[in-house]
Amino acid sequence: MRLDPVSLKLFVAVVETGTIAAAAEREHTAASAISRRISDLEAILKTSLLRRTNKGVEPTASGLALLNLARGVLHSLDEIGVQMADYSTGVRGQVRVAANLSAITQFLPGEIKQFLVMHPQVQVHLEELISTRVTKAVAENQADIGIFAHVPYGQDVETYPYRSDHLVLIAPRGHPLAERTHVCFDEALEYEFVGLHTGSAINLQLVKAATELERTVHMRIQVTSYEALCLMVETGLGLGVLPEAVARRYLGTLGIVRIALDEPWAERELKLCARSYSALPVAARLLLDHLRQAG
Repeated sequence: MRLDPVSLKLFVAVVETGTIAAAAEREHTAASAISRRISDLEAILKTSLLRRTNKGVEPTASGLALLNLARGVLHSLDEIGVQMADYSTGVRGQVRVAANLSAITQFLPGEIKQFLVMHPQVQVHLEELISTRVTKAVAENQADIGIFAHVPYGQDVETYPYRSDHLVLIAPRGHPLAERTHVCFDEALEYEFVGLHTGSAINLQLVKAATELERTVHMRIQVTSYEALCLMVETGLGLGVLPEAVARRYLGTLGIVRIALDEPWAERELKLCARSYSALPVAARLLLDHLRQAG
């Protein structure tokens, strides 16, 4: 069995772009050449990798499996040159980080800046994902390092302590709860909520807590950022839950108030994760060490 990196790279390009023509344009080659290489791959592997649709092509089950393997192989090949250069020019490379919104808005800007001052030849590619997607991205080698709120996950990854944050309730001024300094979640459930996007760790926690109380969270609207959540709360669309450090940024500029949540789950742990510390590229190990020490 002979698999060459060029064929694997072109196969990944086809899946990522959705059509052979788009992959050919991205990789600066002929569509016929890509078609021939895909056919050769299917002949070597004795399985169909792509199926045609009215929009282009999509991977079969075996194609998805090859996609994950090919990405890992191509990333490893890229790292050969990077890691060899470390011996003569010092550490250089690229680190892929997937992190949830809480980590990005509260901790990572300063910590990544400090790291890049110490390692100016390293590039950090940061992607925001919901916590349940972070561990999946790391497990599938789409990210080297992940940062997520500690929620149930099924991926085989190594985890490390990172930071903690505290969730609070926010309400518009004039709301029946606005004069309170503390509130139980059961009381807050009498009102509608503004939620984050589906699958976010905070949303999952709210639903879980409500279920344990045999209640329901009434989400009037869902948004994709903390700023949007605060703006929606200010207009009276509902209550919101977010990290206290984030809420403080908007208290002076928006018509909202912060109310402490008397719930044990309001104290959250954020975790770091990697597929395998020993298998990480040098630059990624350095960043992971830096984040662990900062936390």
